[in-house]
Amino acid sequence: MSSTRSRLWLVLALTALLAFSAVLGACGGPKVPKDTLVVGIADDVDNLDPAVTMTNSSWGVTYWCYERLVDYKGSTTEVGPALAKSWTVSPDGLEWVFVLRDNAKFDDGSKVNAAAVKFTFERLLAIAKGPNDAFPTVETIDAVSEYEVKFVLNDPFPPFLYALANNGASIVNPKVMAQEKSGDWGQAYLSAKTMGSGPYKLAEWVKDSHHKLVLNTNYGGTAPSLKTVMIKIVKDPSARRLQLEKGDLDIAAELPLDMLKQLEKSDQVNVRTYPSLSVSYVYLNCQRAPLNNVKFRQALSYATDYAGIISGVYLGRATQMRGPVPNGMWGHQKDIRQYSYLLEEAKALLAESEVKTPLTLRYLYADRDPNWEPIGLSLQSTFKELGITVEMQKLAYATMRENLDKGEFDLAIGNWTPDFADPYMFMNYWFQTNNWGLAGNRSFYGNAQVDTLVRQAARITDQAERTNIYAHAQEIIMDEAPYIFLVQKSYDLVLRKNVEGFVCNPMLLDMFNFHQMSKK
Repeated sequence: MSSTRSRLWLVLALTALLAFSAVLGACGGPKVPKDTLVVGIADDVDNLDPAVTMTNSSWGVTYWCYERLVDYKGSTTEVGPALAKSWTVSPDGLEWVFVLRDNAKFDDGSKVNAAAVKFTFERLLAIAKGPNDAFPTVETIDAVSEYEVKFVLNDPFPPFLYALANNGASIVNPKVMAQEKSGDWGQAYLSAKTMGSGPYKLAEWVKDSHHKLVLNTNYGGTAPSLKTVMIKIVKDPSARRLQLEKGDLDIAAELPLDMLKQLEKSDQVNVRTYPSLSVSYVYLNCQRAPLNNVKFRQALSYATDYAGIISGVYLGRATQMRGPVPNGMWGHQKDIRQYSYLLEEAKALLAESEVKTPLTLRYLYADRDPNWEPIGLSLQSTFKELGITVEMQKLAYATMRENLDKGEFDLAIGNWTPDFADPYMFMNYWFQTNNWGLAGNRSFYGNAQVDTLVRQAARITDQAERTNIYAHAQEIIMDEAPYIFLVQKSYDLVLRKNVEGFVCNPMLLDMFNFHQMSKK
């Protein structure tokens, strides 16, 4: 065969091979190596320091780059041993002693010991940028021995053990102090790095592109099957969906609900729906007339089309809230008063309130959640029947948050997920008067009796007694309607069918258990 014909055959063979590869790609075959997982998320993070960041997106990157004293067990809200193999608490609830396992190492090979735990919590409390709020009564932390650490509280704090499982309690390598600048406890350095003892460590962060996690070779637990995790920032949901179907992504997070309906028909992916503790509600500014009128707030709660919002906005992937504490969290009251769409009842309460109509209420929202605008439009439609005009006021999210903190709104919309598995996250954050604004009580609600009850419940260690106290507070709250309690949402995730081992924990939404996952 001549050299010319040989080259011709080679070209034809390569062309055929490329065409075959293109067909495989069009069929959506897996493109990512078996030991690598690629996750597509909507937005990049601004900070990775556990003592600073409060966002689920940040926690989703770093949660498994660190370890904590305790972790949530499987898909439950219960906690079990992690860095701590055992612990004891004094009868008065003021002293907690944790015994650490002796085989944990940071990713540089140094030991995770009591001194590291002491450093981490002293750093957290000194920085005081939000995650420290989970530990309001910690007075001192002492390294009793190399692997024994004691916390002393100045007041009992029943959720203390559960709070230790949240991202802010991630144990940080004390060597971060070599990177300290101007007394910042290494914040500038840790904002874009990790220094933990988890199964992974951050190898690379390209802003608005990706985070690359690789194995921590000094990890003291079972070596993960996945050697590399790539967390890609794909802002456009249509692009995330396309990359998932093509096999460029293994998991696509935060896809719109209408896309989930379409993807349920695909033979390439699994659309999974899990219960969650995530809720959405409308803030009613209780310090501003006429929303300072209880009867008027009750009227608005009865003028809300909950079923229409669930079917039309959430496409059935939510349930109406019943009380402030969501279903699945202890302290939930399944028989408590629940408002429904009863227009005649709303009109009667409006008349009792003696609030004169027509009037206008401004509804504050942002693009942060695509559901917020259609919810506002639903309220606009039903409140109109009461002679109330809802004026839609769309702001940049940062500006919206500023207005919320200052109480510069009539109505506003928001979501909430708890940081630890205790009703404290709902009852004390949402309703205490000292939490007005972004601290939690975004309706600027104030009731002296509720204040007394929720503060009392936050000091008692007996769970049954706490449940009764919180139940009493919830009855008062539901009667006074400081929020429109809208929906408790499901958690939806789309994965390629070859992805195995994912466990959804309601306390760790978007914090995938990479170290326990694999691909077939």
